[in-house]
Parts: sequence; structure tokens; C-alpha cells
Amino acid sequence: MTDYGRPVQFGIFPTPDADRVDEILELARMADAEGVDFVGIQDHPYQKRFLDTWALMAVVLARTTRVRVFPDVASLPLRPPAVMAKAAASLDVLSAGRFELALGAGAFWPAIEAMGGPMRTPGQAAGALSEAVDVIRLMWSDARSARYEGAHYRLAGAHPGPRPAHDIGLWLGVGGPRMLRVLGTKADGWVPSNSYFPPPTLPDMQVRIDEAAAEAGRDPATVRRIYNVFGTVTDGRSGGFLGGPVAQWVDELTALVLETGMDTFVFGAEGDDPDQHRRWAIEVAPAVRDAVAAHRA
Repeated sequence: MTDYGRPVQFGIFPTPDADRVDEILELARMADAEGVDFVGIQDHPYQKRFLDTWALMAVVLARTTRVRVFPDVASLPLRPPAVMAKAAASLDVLSAGRFELALGAGAFWPAIEAMGGPMRTPGQAAGALSEAVDVIRLMWSDARSARYEGAHYRLAGAHPGPRPAHDIGLWLGVGGPRMLRVLGTKADGWVPSNSYFPPPTLPDMQVRIDEAAAEAGRDPATVRRIYNVFGTVTDGRSGGFLGGPVAQWVDELTALVLETGMDTFVFGAEGDDPDQHRRWAIEVAPAVRDAVAAHRA
């Protein structure tokens, strides 16, 4: 059993469809009003029906007052890390500290290459992601100029700034052993999805993160564990994992906190159903918080 004792938090995962702008912003306003902690927005620039994620995040931050926003996860091969660091810091300043940054090494490589991005092997993608973490931290630093020489990225006297309004979390959406070690060594959070990494796979991956963190002299409990979860809240019988009544969701998410160490859950509903998101915010999230608190007590 692994419970890092971190506060349990919740988010929503609206799809950035260009023909559903009003619905997306209404979901964000609901999340803001109902105590949801995060809005996570996927980043697939090559998807023709999607809005640009960074433009949408800026509008969501402008239309809300409390909820935090992050790319879930940013497509590193199409977004140079030094420029992305400046964009992230800018959004954080403009929103008074409500922006976090999650990075992905890349996926759908032919589509990335079609937009002018690099075609990377798994090893190259992992190396580039590790370098990007270094570059972004340098660009958020107080240094007068920043220099970095990597195999994929370099800084040659770049001027960092502006400073973020708060210590932005730098999270990684990764799954391979090498990148889990990089995460434990120098990142602030992990962002897997249940569609790629179901619960039985999580404990071994947590061990890799924790071992790397300990070797680097870090407390593993400082690493946030965010889980993108997809399913349906029903009023009837169970249809399997994350498909059933509120009580089932509460039991399953509480177990994920206490037994696998996840601490933040970002919910995606079929068709972005607003009723599903509202039930998540009003019925599921508070009940999971209460259940975890009761078990911990």
C-alpha cells in the first residue's frame, strides 16, 4: 500500500473542439464555481478540428478566477522549450499564479513530422524531454543569461524572464523506465492516463519514480501523481472500472489514493457531457475527499 499523504485534488479534461467553444468555456466556468482544482487541455496541434491549446488556455484563465489550468500534455516536439517556458511564465503572471506545465515527449510522429516537427526514436524523444526540463528551469531562473548545450536543445546566452508568479509545477506525461527515472530525479509530477496505464501497472511505475527520487536526495512525496481518468457516472449497476454509480467511483478512486499513491484525478467524459462533469464536481469529488480523509484519520 502506498499513500503519500498529499491533498486529493480533481480536474476536468474538456476536448478543445473548435466548433464547441461556448461549451468548453461553460465547463471551465462550472469547474471554477464548483471547487474543481484543475482544467487540463490536451495538446495535439496536428488535429485539424482542435483549437490551439495555448490560445484556449489563455482564454480559460481569463474567464475564470480560481481554477488552475495546464496542458495535458504539451507536445514538446512542436513547441521549443525555451519559448514554451516564456509562454508558461506569461500565463502564470497574467493569471496570478494559476498555470502549471505538463510535458509529453511526443506521439503520432508522422503527424508531428507533417507539421515540420522532428521524427524521433523513443530514445531521442526521452533525451529531448530530459533536456527540455533543464532548459525550462533555466528560462524560469534569475540568471542574467542562460547557456545550455544538449543534443537536442541549446541556449547561447538567452535572457530568462519573466519570472513565473509562483513555482510552476513541471509535470511529465511519461511511462517508460528511463523517463520515469528522469521524472523522479528532476520533475515535479507524473501525468499518466488510465486508458494507457490501468491501475495494475501503477505500483511498479511508482517504485521507479520513488527510487530515482531517493537516489537524487528528494522526498518521493513531493512528486504529484495526476491520473487522467475516463468513464461514466451512472445511476445503475456497475459496467466495470470507472463505469457505475457514485459510490463505485468513490470506492475506486479512494483505493487509487490509498493503494497506488495517485493524488489528483482529471476526468474526461464521453462527448464532454456537461451533466457528467457536474456530477463529477458535485457528487464524486467531495465524497472522495471525505473518504480519503476518513481512512487517513
